[in-house]
Amino acid sequence: MCKNQRTRALFYLALTAVLWSLGGLLIKSVNAHPLAIAGTRSAIAAVVILLYIRKPRFTWSFAQIAAAIAYAGTVILFVAANKFTTAANAILIQYTAPIYVALFSAWLLKEKVKAVDWAAIAVVLGGMVLFFLDSLDTKGVLGNLFAALSGLTFGMFAIFMRMQKDASPIESVILGNLITALIGIPFLFQSLPDGQGWLCLGLLGIVQLGIPYILYSEAIKHATALEATLIPVIEPILNPVWVALLLGEVPGFRSLMGGVIVVVAVTLRCVVVSIQTQKQEQRAEVRESMNPS
Repeated sequence: MCKNQRTRALFYLALTAVLWSLGGLLIKSVNAHPLAIAGTRSAIAAVVILLYIRKPRFTWSFAQIAAAIAYAGTVILFVAANKFTTAANAILIQYTAPIYVALFSAWLLKEKVKAVDWAAIAVVLGGMVLFFLDSLDTKGVLGNLFAALSGLTFGMFAIFMRMQKDASPIESVILGNLITALIGIPFLFQSLPDGQGWLCLGLLGIVQLGIPYILYSEAIKHATALEATLIPVIEPILNPVWVALLLGEVPGFRSLMGGVIVVVAVTLRCVVVSIQTQKQEQRAEVRESMNPS
């Protein structure tokens, strides 16, 4: 791998995470129905990605369509979560997605669930309890439920994207954005945003969603699995920071502790799994070198 390509990939990953982290701030700055925000954001993002791809390859395979539906569910639920609970809760609870990947991979990808996966799942569930203890009102609990469901759909999205590892999975993102746009844009006419709202919607579609997915699709070609896992951790850390600094929304102590537990557990799990995978690949290479065909 060329050193310049890898350096560029790491920069793209970091920039992707920073741009993704603007989601909570921008969503909360738009006074409109959650579905209208999700639909408009996705419509703009679809145009941005299509301009970049130019000639998308739609195979209409099960994996491509399933990933698109899971993606649409993720972006709709994440916007709804931000409208009903704090930005910190929305992003940190969604960050449990790798746990769902571990659970469902055994069924859908025939990948064995390791002991470290079960340990991480137990710790993450404990962390999630703290979020709900901090949200005793109905609106907060509903927002947390939306966030938890967005974590589930995001995990399913990752699995169906992995099923397309030998294809071109970004088309699923395009389809998912188009599905979201079809569902959400009709709600835009219930209450049109003001000038600031339209500006934020434009930033959401172009800067927070469209460009980051292009950067990520390029970066993933030259970054290691561990780098692609660790660097995006910047997003759940920065997301609530922007909202706290600019909108004054500060999550409760239990939510913060729950967030720390979730981020640390998921990150450590990804590190351990990546190291184990790397060692397995090295042992396989040694066996192949000792037994040339």
